[in-house]
Amino acid sequence: MRGLGPFLRDAWRLALPYFRSEERWPARGLLASVVVLNLLLVAINVQLSYWSRAFYDALQAKDLTAFWELLLLWRSDEKSFTPGFCGLAGLYVVLAIYRTYLSQWLRLNWRRWLTTRLLADWLAERAYWRIALTADAGSGYGTDNPDQRIADDLRDFTDDSLSLSLGLLSSLVTLFSFITILWTLSGPVELLGIDIPGYMVWICLLYAAAGTALSHLIGRPLAALNFRQQRVEADFRFGLARLRENLEGIALYGGEAQEREQAQGRFAAVVGNFRQIMDRTKLLNAFTAGFDQIAVIFPLVVAAPRYFAGQIALGAMMQTTSSFRSVESAMAYFVHAYSSLASWRATVERLAAFRAAIEAARAMPPGVSVVHEGGPDYALRDVTLKLPDGRVLLADQSLTMAGGEWLAVGGRSGTGKSTVLRALAGLWPFGSGWVGTPSGRSLFLPQRPYLPLGTLRHAVSYPEGVDAYLDHEVRDVLRACGLVHLEDALDLEQPWGQRLSGGEQQRLAIARAILARPDWLFLDEATASLDPQSEAELYALLRSRLPGTTIVSIAHRPSVAALHARRLTLIDGRLTEAA
Repeated sequence: MRGLGPFLRDAWRLALPYFRSEERWPARGLLASVVVLNLLLVAINVQLSYWSRAFYDALQAKDLTAFWELLLLWRSDEKSFTPGFCGLAGLYVVLAIYRTYLSQWLRLNWRRWLTTRLLADWLAERAYWRIALTADAGSGYGTDNPDQRIADDLRDFTDDSLSLSLGLLSSLVTLFSFITILWTLSGPVELLGIDIPGYMVWICLLYAAAGTALSHLIGRPLAALNFRQQRVEADFRFGLARLRENLEGIALYGGEAQEREQAQGRFAAVVGNFRQIMDRTKLLNAFTAGFDQIAVIFPLVVAAPRYFAGQIALGAMMQTTSSFRSVESAMAYFVHAYSSLASWRATVERLAAFRAAIEAARAMPPGVSVVHEGGPDYALRDVTLKLPDGRVLLADQSLTMAGGEWLAVGGRSGTGKSTVLRALAGLWPFGSGWVGTPSGRSLFLPQRPYLPLGTLRHAVSYPEGVDAYLDHEVRDVLRACGLVHLEDALDLEQPWGQRLSGGEQQRLAIARAILARPDWLFLDEATASLDPQSEAELYALLRSRLPGTTIVSIAHRPSVAALHARRLTLIDGRLTEAA
């Protein structure tokens, strides 16, 4: 964990933009309303301290009239006016209800704005892709489990930031409100021949300072433990999600024992770290509970000599006690909020690291530059492609792909064929040279199609919306691609990535390409899950349905390569024409 200064700067940078955004006036209005309500609640607490003094004085004097007036209505005389308890309590309840309601409203709006912005930044300029390419799985800082950082950490950040800041504000206002009362009531005390005015204020200050120092000493490891707990919880949840997404493969391999062992291992990390949190929290709670219990009797013991000496009445003693507790509680804010502060700090650290990773990804040099030339051909000029570890996949190669031709790229697995397609798509940041793109639209089909959540109609229309194509167009292309059995399921919401076989998913991707009608279609082994006959039928379908589309295929099978007029082979970092 970093120092306090950088941490506070990160928290400020995360919190401030919302209150300067296009929603700044509603946000500031809600914040001001919540602050005013908190201040009013503190004011009622101050008034209740004066009420308790008058009420206990009435009890001491056995004044029944004053008792009922102070309880139900109000009591006034020439010197003072004291509202009744029922009125103060009713007003307190109303203010507390609306403080909670407006606080929740502000948290919801703040979280919505932050989520929208962080999600947009993560997806902009394909930062999510570059982060995935450069992620250091061993560090866990900035790049692990982005779903948790967007979904959970932002929620915790807004909740904790508001509750802790309002708690600190209330403590400060309470401190300055009650310290004057306590100073007035406590009077002087003589120590070593020196009169010390407001002695209970100084005792309270020393008591709270000692409690804060000891709380920090005991609870200091909690911030790092909470940071790690968020990470191991996310790792465990991600592992379960991966298991759910690959049920068939696990079942076919008979990998249940391995999956159980890995899941239990991840959960063991959750349990082990949480036990450390439990042990540390137990020590902190033991101290905090003892600190609070002593605070109940401590002011009575300190104020008792003046009461028994007849210097103050019972009401004044009770007001002194309640004021001492209010001042002590305000001064000891960090004692009571330490666990929450530790959790908040871990959340801020994770979000700040994630934002830094996004900014670094978006600032990453482009590597292979993509230039839109607008001509008829795709061109690679002096392109070198590398892996993140520096290994060269393609060395200083140039290539022109003419519009309208069918081109197949072959080569052994791991030589970099898919990386060449990523460079053509502008996705590969490691390397040099440039790619000149032609006019028209390009569409890239990976070997494993992406099927978004939602209806089957959404999946086949992706990346366009569900209303992009007419119903008869979608049904026609499904029939043409051998998916006639899915026609009646178009508007069903299912986890289609699990419901459909690999071959069905690839047929769906071909249907998606036919609907999109791109000018350039790149297939990265996009029919590898199909048998050779089905593969040939789909390529024939592409030729008939997309006669003007240029097809570029990554292909291992000679039967697929034979369907293309031009064939290249990637060997030892060089693209060579095949006979």
